[in-house]
Amino acid sequence: MTTATRPMPTESQPVTGRREVLTALSGLLLAMFVAILSSTIVANALPTIVADLHGSQTGYTWVVTATLLTTTASTPIWGKLADLFSKKLLVQIAIAIFVVGSVGAGLAGSMGLLIGWRAMQGIGAGGLQALVQVVIAALIPPRERGRYSGYMGAVLAAATVSGPLVGGLLVNTPALGWRWCFFVGVPVGLVSMLVLQRTLLVPTIPREVHLDYWGAALIAGGVSVLLVWVSLAGAQFAWASPTSFVLLALGLAALAAAVVVETRVPEPVVPMWLFRDRTVVLSVLGSLVVGCVMFGGSVFLGQYFQIARSYDPTSAGLLTLPLIGGLLLASTGSGLLITRYGRWKPYIVAGAVMITAGLALMSMVDHTTPVLRIGLFLVVLGMGLGMTMQNLVLAVQNTVDVRDVGASSALVAFLRSLGGTVGVTVLGVVLSSRVSALLGGTQTALADLAALPAAQAAHVRAAYGDAIGTVFGISAVASLVTLVAVLLIREVPLRTTVGRTEPASDGVVLPTTDRLVEAR
Repeated sequence: MTTATRPMPTESQPVTGRREVLTALSGLLLAMFVAILSSTIVANALPTIVADLHGSQTGYTWVVTATLLTTTASTPIWGKLADLFSKKLLVQIAIAIFVVGSVGAGLAGSMGLLIGWRAMQGIGAGGLQALVQVVIAALIPPRERGRYSGYMGAVLAAATVSGPLVGGLLVNTPALGWRWCFFVGVPVGLVSMLVLQRTLLVPTIPREVHLDYWGAALIAGGVSVLLVWVSLAGAQFAWASPTSFVLLALGLAALAAAVVVETRVPEPVVPMWLFRDRTVVLSVLGSLVVGCVMFGGSVFLGQYFQIARSYDPTSAGLLTLPLIGGLLLASTGSGLLITRYGRWKPYIVAGAVMITAGLALMSMVDHTTPVLRIGLFLVVLGMGLGMTMQNLVLAVQNTVDVRDVGASSALVAFLRSLGGTVGVTVLGVVLSSRVSALLGGTQTALADLAALPAAQAAHVRAAYGDAIGTVFGISAVASLVTLVAVLLIREVPLRTTVGRTEPASDGVVLPTTDRLVEAR
């Protein structure tokens, strides 16, 4: 298929004033904060929820898995839709889906209904994770995008890490309870919709619409099956069981078929040409490990402080604040410096080094490590995440044409989410195995911990505290992948226009179409 060159006057025009951009961005960040918060806010509330709704261990798992699954599977689809339709309308639809899912989850009277509404929440959350980055890219040139990407990265990580803290506070407040873990996002979502309706103006590029139904179905289906496999293997069925092999084969077959489809349709959900770009490949590779560290930090730190150190959920959440503080400082600071000086690779490299250093330091933690020392380690880790996470997205957005910024941004978010989901599951298996080894091969359910004699309970808590270092040690080794990837990225000067442009012979700025001609 050939694509004719079309005038794109809005792509080379300067964006509106900073105040207007910040006003619109506030609505986007509010929506994204509660959407991401929803995936981790139930961490400390789940025991109460399962007991109240008379659920099982399977239901316990699926309350979390359902949201992660639909969020991850829907992210690339939302990103591609943003390249074809009104970004503002899509953001509003995503918020509406999330709000409806939140209300339904808060009113759920059974585990089955709760899981279903949580899946709907995940679809809306996936849209917001993808679309916020796309809207920023559509409004702001890469040279000016650093400061705004820094704000978004700070919100993303703060929501991920603070979810367990907020959930613990709500559950422990008698006048509220666990249902407010879902209701809390409703008024914020409605306010963000109102703000966006009044302030958000995003250019939509005219283009012929070809919806890739088969590609979307195969990608969503393949990813969903693989996530089900990773999430449930080892708990609901053995890793080497026939069920495990069937799920793995089905997931890989669906994704292989998706690759074939994506190379033959005019508007693929995930353009295969992206994987021919060195910056894109290295950025998404680095984002896989960053996602694992970010999501794993919130999960395993909460377990460490509550189980190994006997802190209550609220205190455990507060003890993760050094991670959030370091991330906020580095994310906003590096974004401002990138905007001022136009260099981005030094901050990504420094961030990757600090991630590896922070994880290596955390690998030395055991059940007796002073809390102050752990806090210092978390500051280093948080600063590494802050300088790396959103700047990898910026590197990709600076490489691709504005017509494909939705698909490319969503690809990074998708693989970061996928890395987090898979990484947390695999590291959870490692943690469980290490604890069992330290206890002499015995398994102790956490639900039975309070009923154990004091000496035996202390032994179990010490085992969890000593095992957590192994988890962070493995993560430190894995983070070397991110470090190598960012070292190999070639730094390209940040554009001063939203779209890739080149001067014509008469001096008029026209959009480039080299990628379109090459790929199609």
